[in-house]
Amino acid sequence: MPQMLTTERIEEIDSLGSGSPDPAALVTELVSAVDEGRVADPADTGYALLVAADIMEQAGDLADALALATRAIAEQPEDNTYVRAVRGGLLLRLGRVDEGLAELSELRPLLETDPDAVHLVDELAESGHAETAVDWLTAALDAMVDRSRTHQYESEDAQDAAAAMIFGLAQRRHDLREELGLPHDEHDTLADRLRDAASHALDALDDGPATLLFWPKPEFDALLVRWPTLTESYPSTWDEHRAQTERALVDASGLGGGVGLGIVTDSVEGLAAFAGTDPIDEETLDEYADSLDDAGITAWPPGRNDACWCGSGTKYKKCCLPRSRA
Repeated sequence: MPQMLTTERIEEIDSLGSGSPDPAALVTELVSAVDEGRVADPADTGYALLVAADIMEQAGDLADALALATRAIAEQPEDNTYVRAVRGGLLLRLGRVDEGLAELSELRPLLETDPDAVHLVDELAESGHAETAVDWLTAALDAMVDRSRTHQYESEDAQDAAAAMIFGLAQRRHDLREELGLPHDEHDTLADRLRDAASHALDALDDGPATLLFWPKPEFDALLVRWPTLTESYPSTWDEHRAQTERALVDASGLGGGVGLGIVTDSVEGLAAFAGTDPIDEETLDEYADSLDDAGITAWPPGRNDACWCGSGTKYKKCCLPRSRA
């Protein structure tokens, strides 16, 4: 009897992607499970199709990738900002420019309200429309800064969320303009000021730049088996562990950036050697993280198109970046 397609298996396939010896077999596994109703969590149906689309795109089959992305939207029409951005980018890369821009233009207002909407900027830039991406970012930033100045937010939490989005939009715009060789303007100056403010805030910490201890999946599983009491300090799954780490890093950055932040990893055996016969508790974990060599620190955040810091092999923008918003 065919097996159910679990969330963990979809994530595993996502990390393998086109780097697998047989990416076509992975696509078949995903699509067959959807066709046959074997997706363990129905909420993962769109995710499974999106992963299949991404594998096809990486393999250069843009037409099939577009068909899968379109199907992902149809299967789960709610909360689909990211997959619609992917679909728009695929249309652009297939030369269907009017359709692609129309798809992305419908999402454009979300740049002011939805952190996931920044993906449409990536799709524009990666499809040869970086100037348009800068124009859209500029308009969104103008609107958000204006609202911030006039305090048009319903709560302090809403204002904090807007500040984080302003930081992210300003940095993305700054990076794109730098790639295009454009001179600094007032929004670039704002981006610099915000980044400096985040850096100064982190420098003021007694312990210097914030570094979090992160366990790769095999080590995380072994950790909880060896010291069951640590279930009080860690979530029950590795997936939630990396999501929790990402959220903690975002929170530590203060404004949604990540200047001076990092992740340090090691092994269960390393922790055991460090602690000896002492009990393993949160204080011991903190001391252990502090003891690790700075050379082992992975800087955070990676570039949006770089490999994710968690070691999945997937691009950061498709892996742990969205986890901080869950």
